[in-house]
Amino acid sequence: MAKYLLRINYTADGAKGLIKDGGSMRRSVAQKAAESVGGRVESFYFAFGDTDAFVVAELPDNASASAIALTVSAGGGASVQTTVLMTPEEVDAAARKSPMYVAPGH
Repeated sequence: MAKYLLRINYTADGAKGLIKDGGSMRRSVAQKAAESVGGRVESFYFAFGDTDAFVVAELPDNASASAIALTVSAGGGASVQTTVLMTPEEVDAAARKSPMYVAPGH
């Protein structure tokens, strides 16, 4: 399964819900969402700064990650930015490939 980093930012209504229900409830909701598409939450952290919460999830595929992001964003309580995470071994495999490419102007 692939790993994804989901960066969550709460709207004003989402923050009100977070205050009402607590952080543990949001983690539980995230876990259920991941499980509903065949995945799991590896970690869930709240943060200060530009991002309100960081979630690392193992999900079956990009469609599953997109479905979660779309559903969360459509709910109106938060927005999601999703990043595909790669292992060092996956980067090793990428480095061994030799795609044909010509830089602009060459």
